[in-house]
Amino acid sequence: MNNIKKLEQTFRWFGPEDEVNLQYIRQTGATGIVTALHDIPCGEVWGTKEIYNRKRMIEESGLTWSVIESINIHESIKTAAPDRAEWIQKYLESLTNVAACGLKVVCYNFMPVLDWTRTDLNYILANGASALRYDAASLAAFDLFILKRAGAENEFTAVEKEAASACFNKMSEQEKTVLQNTIMAGLPGTDEVFSISEFKSHLRRYENIDAEKLRENLIYFLTAIIPTAEKLGIKMCIHPDDPPFPILGLPRIVCNESDIARIISAVPSPSNGITFCTGSLGANPVNNLTEIIRKFGSNIHFLHLRNVKKEKDGSFFEADHLDGDNNMAAIMSAIIEEQKLRFLKGRTDVSIPMRPDHGHKILDDFNHQCYPGYSAIGRMKGLAELRGLELGLRAII
Repeated sequence: MNNIKKLEQTFRWFGPEDEVNLQYIRQTGATGIVTALHDIPCGEVWGTKEIYNRKRMIEESGLTWSVIESINIHESIKTAAPDRAEWIQKYLESLTNVAACGLKVVCYNFMPVLDWTRTDLNYILANGASALRYDAASLAAFDLFILKRAGAENEFTAVEKEAASACFNKMSEQEKTVLQNTIMAGLPGTDEVFSISEFKSHLRRYENIDAEKLRENLIYFLTAIIPTAEKLGIKMCIHPDDPPFPILGLPRIVCNESDIARIISAVPSPSNGITFCTGSLGANPVNNLTEIIRKFGSNIHFLHLRNVKKEKDGSFFEADHLDGDNNMAAIMSAIIEEQKLRFLKGRTDVSIPMRPDHGHKILDDFNHQCYPGYSAIGRMKGLAELRGLELGLRAII
């Protein structure tokens, strides 16, 4: 089966303002672009003119717009607000428009209020590189002593509260401000940072929404959009929660194998799939990543490949792509086996789009302003490692 197509190598790009421009990306060896219209407010309709213009810009650089990440979901849909039908209709219009422009894979997430969350965007490793880090004590310190969320003290153990207090007491005022701005960052591709009062306002909308209710709201959304997505030939792929456990009083519902099974079985369709993120799922110690691929491989429409080093208290940091707690060789082998199954079934989506996720800052990356986790050279290093791993395994599997 040497004629099976390799994974499609892609790179995330945040649009014309991104210092890691399309010319740089082309030099990495990636052929596909993962991006979104970040200037359109969350929930508003993506017009065909704007989509075509962005697609033309990418194609004129010799690349392909392979995956949309993301058409963000309005909070009214997540909270089942009275106006959610209007926002779902707008989402359907966006899907119709992107399909008309030839775009067929849409990554999205259903995380309340915040996107992926870290406490340190510049964690210095032993070799001098910089990584992203989630520190459990710092998150608890923010929750208890800066946000001062009502009821938070009941959600931490005595040991966790002691660690949070020690962490908070040793921080300078500047460090507290940096921590707050890091956690309160808005959607990727924007410079939005919530104030404490704004965030508390969002939290109030979730006071009566637990994990089961949030899951009901997700299934309602999927029931409304998946039939249209299937008719349009669009593959929707939900991204796991990051980190894969509740934080700041907000529920999480895409954290493990059971969560994935419930989402896929609730609305059975080739268009209802997942973004398989080895970093998000890998940060949860209960997850067996290769087993998840074997069980849900046919529903994997997009791959985020990265690695993490976990700590006993729930903390973790982004490791080198091939050097972390996730066995990337075993993961890649399982992905290649899934490709073989697709090939034998005559599927047309054998070349699954893959991107290196959350690269370190290394070398000249420190001289550029990039979005956290999206440095040029660090990600190129990750892509080169993953490319070599894939080619090596294909020679022996």
